[in-house]
Amino acid sequence: MNYDLMYQSCNLCPRNCNVDRNVVTGYCGCPNTIKAARAALHHWEEPCISGTKGSGTVFFTGCTLRCCFCQNHSISQEGLGKEVSINELSQIFLRLQDQGAHNINLVTATQYLPSILPALDQVKGKLSIPVVYNCGGYETLQTIKALEGYVDIWLPDLKYESSQLSMRYSGAKDYFQVAKKAIKQMILQTGAPQLDSQGSIMKKGVIIRHMVLPGAKDDSIRLLHFMKEELPKGMYYISLMSQYTPFFHSKDFKEINRRITTYEYNKVLDEAMRLGLDSGFMQEKSSAKEEYTPPFDLEGIL
Repeated sequence: MNYDLMYQSCNLCPRNCNVDRNVVTGYCGCPNTIKAARAALHHWEEPCISGTKGSGTVFFTGCTLRCCFCQNHSISQEGLGKEVSINELSQIFLRLQDQGAHNINLVTATQYLPSILPALDQVKGKLSIPVVYNCGGYETLQTIKALEGYVDIWLPDLKYESSQLSMRYSGAKDYFQVAKKAIKQMILQTGAPQLDSQGSIMKKGVIIRHMVLPGAKDDSIRLLHFMKEELPKGMYYISLMSQYTPFFHSKDFKEINRRITTYEYNKVLDEAMRLGLDSGFMQEKSSAKEEYTPPFDLEGIL
């Protein structure tokens, strides 16, 4: 496969900008060279991802969603990061493995897919830990299929059911229609979740993340019903999150310029339990903290 051609008329994400990223940038704001802001052990993912040693997390610069409330806005929308070559990225993967990482965790990587695939090719036979694809759920089927054989664990968000909410906060009216197809394909490619022999570290599978937003508990509940009715039982974990904290442009949207209430979160939890969606993880309400955002200080990149 000629990966360079994928940059020449870029349709890596559902924005379908169709621009030549050797010359200009598209919606993601990214050129044809990798930029990353941090590559280090991360302890704030789900327990089966972070484990005791940490997840070998690589935070890439740029994003195809650019949500108004993004907690990682300095890298997703403000360009913080350092250019990294394909060879350097492959060495970063091996270095994280040497540091004891339970996995290699690629965070918002889609805009660099034509460079990430050859980096992963370079470490085949050397990398003995799973590869995690940590994304916003807004992915094309073509991109997911291109990653078959490379990605062991999918960690997508499922942010919204409402096209009004997804347009208002992420500029993506088609978010749910795209994300539900993407997640079904992810499950198809990995099969049911698999853990290590101790039953603690994930080796393969899908974890669907959903962060409850202020004023949007009914939308969260609609997503739970989608999971119950349209996704195969026992073939994924769910991760319900209460950690929403007003960041970035949240102040421009009065209804989300606050944390969620205990009532809102408990209504979503109760519905998940009622539907039998109890395989996975549920945060404590007190988890709305800024500590989930690591310092983007170019650790592991310089």
